[in-house]
Amino acid sequence: MRRADRLFQIVLLLDRGRAVTARELAEALQVSERTIYRDVADLCQAGVPINGEAGVGYLLRPGYRLTPLMFDPEELVALSLGSRMVRSWADPALGHAAERALLRIESVLPRHLRQAPGRDTLLVPGFHVPDAMRNPMSLLRTGISEQHKLRISYTRADGASSDRIIQPVSLVFWGGTWTLGAWCELRGEFRSFRLDRIASVTPLTEHFDSTGMLARYLRAVQGESGEEAS
Repeated sequence: MRRADRLFQIVLLLDRGRAVTARELAEALQVSERTIYRDVADLCQAGVPINGEAGVGYLLRPGYRLTPLMFDPEELVALSLGSRMVRSWADPALGHAAERALLRIESVLPRHLRQAPGRDTLLVPGFHVPDAMRNPMSLLRTGISEQHKLRISYTRADGASSDRIIQPVSLVFWGGTWTLGAWCELRGEFRSFRLDRIASVTPLTEHFDSTGMLARYLRAVQGESGEEAS
């Protein structure tokens, strides 16, 4: 990575609203902590308002704004590929949002980067993710972001059906299968639900506090390989 690119990445990493240690920066950028100390000192001399010190952590002063972003050809290929993955494997609303985001980025790029030949050679077929797998995603995403409970009708692998009230936590893509991680009030524990076995989703007015739930869910399913709810 060029030093100019590394300095830019440091500023991005410091603009996240919390102090970041030199060790965290060094691990993220794969350089030594001594290099980070030198880079931060140079950024400060150049007028970038960084608060903090070595051994404590660094934080970008609120209100500082970066110059408009520029991407190299490899980064644009990655963005284009990611947009196609979202369009093919996620719900239509999220796919359209990815396309709009890519168009906004492209609108400020030089023409030679907009027309880079390698960007259209990475294809992402969507046939292996059926519509039944993607259809409930929009409501589930809203439930996760707004922290409100959902009522779902669910059919297990053995054909047994049930209605559940759940507290949705996360959506996980397994390379062909989407699952919903949630606290199941029927079972009183975290469970994973295949999206193509969710017959209906009804948002409820009752909210829940999701603080720490994702970490607890991940601990609960660790070693279970995303096994389906029972």
